[in-house]
Amino acid sequence: MRLEIQCQNRLGLAQEVLNILVGYQLDLRGIEVDPSLNRMYVSFPTVNFEKFQELMAKIRRIAGVEDVKTTAFLPSEREHNELTTLLKTLPDGLIAIDIKANVTVINDAALEALSVAQQDIQGQSLQGMVRGFNFQRWLESDEVLAQTRRFEIHGKRFIADILPVMVPDETGHEILAGAVINLKSESRLGQHMVAFKKGDQESFNTLQANSNLMRKVVREAKKMAQLDAPILIMGETGTGKELLARACHAAGSRAAKPFLAVNCASLPDNVAESELFGYGSHAFAGSTEGKKGIFEQANGGSVFLDEVGEMSTQLQTKLIRFLQDGSFRRVADENEVKVDVRVICTTQKDLPGMVQEGRFREDLFYRLNVLTLTLPPLRERKQDVVPLAEFFIARFAARLGRKVPRLTESCSQFLQQYPWPGNVRQLENALYRAVTLLDGYELEKDHLQLPSYTSDFGYLEQDFDGTLDEAVKRFEANLLRKLYPAYPSSRQLAKKLGLSHTAVANKLRDYGINRKTVKI
Repeated sequence: MRLEIQCQNRLGLAQEVLNILVGYQLDLRGIEVDPSLNRMYVSFPTVNFEKFQELMAKIRRIAGVEDVKTTAFLPSEREHNELTTLLKTLPDGLIAIDIKANVTVINDAALEALSVAQQDIQGQSLQGMVRGFNFQRWLESDEVLAQTRRFEIHGKRFIADILPVMVPDETGHEILAGAVINLKSESRLGQHMVAFKKGDQESFNTLQANSNLMRKVVREAKKMAQLDAPILIMGETGTGKELLARACHAAGSRAAKPFLAVNCASLPDNVAESELFGYGSHAFAGSTEGKKGIFEQANGGSVFLDEVGEMSTQLQTKLIRFLQDGSFRRVADENEVKVDVRVICTTQKDLPGMVQEGRFREDLFYRLNVLTLTLPPLRERKQDVVPLAEFFIARFAARLGRKVPRLTESCSQFLQQYPWPGNVRQLENALYRAVTLLDGYELEKDHLQLPSYTSDFGYLEQDFDGTLDEAVKRFEANLLRKLYPAYPSSRQLAKKLGLSHTAVANKLRDYGINRKTVKI
């Protein structure tokens, strides 16, 4: 039995408790005291109920005892059980050695990794088993420091964290008692890297959403991720459309299935259809086997169509059929194939305007424009700029193995005021260059080497093309599309803009802005 006694810190109190146990001829199996909590714990053999009641009553009558109750474990027993459970369940190998490099503790993962039985290694010197590191020399050195080394044990290669174990002596000085070795095999390191990269690329947690605009996007995306309808993600170049698409896939029921990405702008028309839908066994001269396309390969998962606005009219027609029921025919094949695939598309183009001009099929646009997410440009989410910058700086510094530089106040202000025409991608690239070339530990705005920008003259994008009239029309269409949800009629919008009802109605018609194309 085990008792927990809450008591005052009084000299002789423990002796009185022990005298009671002696009076009942009970062997003391353990006693522990926790002065910080004013607790004393005792362990003794089980007694019958009547004797136990007498025993408890006598202990309660001791001066300074405030409460007595049974407990399942002594603190040391609980700690021992927790440590044993931890060692058994930990997937990485752990080996503890004494100051002579003899093995004192080894967990199941280490035994399995080394392919040895416990009786064959317990108490044996680790020195003779290891190639690539001298444990005895390290333990006998003047200053025993933690190490991360690569070595071999029984012909197997490991990366190991070697950590000294220090215990205080009577004067409070720490003395070396041995070491703990944490083993990581090549396969475990590979699993860690895959999980790290996947988590880095495919999680809503990595999306900086401090601004109201981004929080709203992430909130909507999490809900859409649970559905199976197509998702259309709109936004300027570099806003993170693919990152959001991957997060939607990873958060949905298809996360364990493939996520295959296709850049529609980089696929020539003559190969795009066969890449997406595959081809039959006799599609090409000399070909005896067919080929599965992207949609077949991604069966059960998601297909990411980047820049869907660049897709040819012929391919758009075939995509409409596929979106209806998931069926299609390979190139030069009469057999119909049916798959279960979710389509996630992105575009930086004005799809409603392209529909109006006949460059994008209206029926395809309506099929894609069901679950729509619009990623705001970085200049409209200033609250996210500095957290994003700090995230990138920390990541790049870790890659380079150096101390994380600090953003100066003037640099932080500059980052928030800059318009970032290339959005998050431009910010990431600028910071990567700056951190790589930085000599000190403070990042100034001059280190970013960005094209100059002033509030008086603005910033002209380097890739600007087209005429002034085209640029004005693009601006006008974007402005009307942003205002339309708040003023969803030509009369309301005309009053807001100070124009005639007829003029606004004509512009809305020209730009294809209506209740079908704009989410109200």
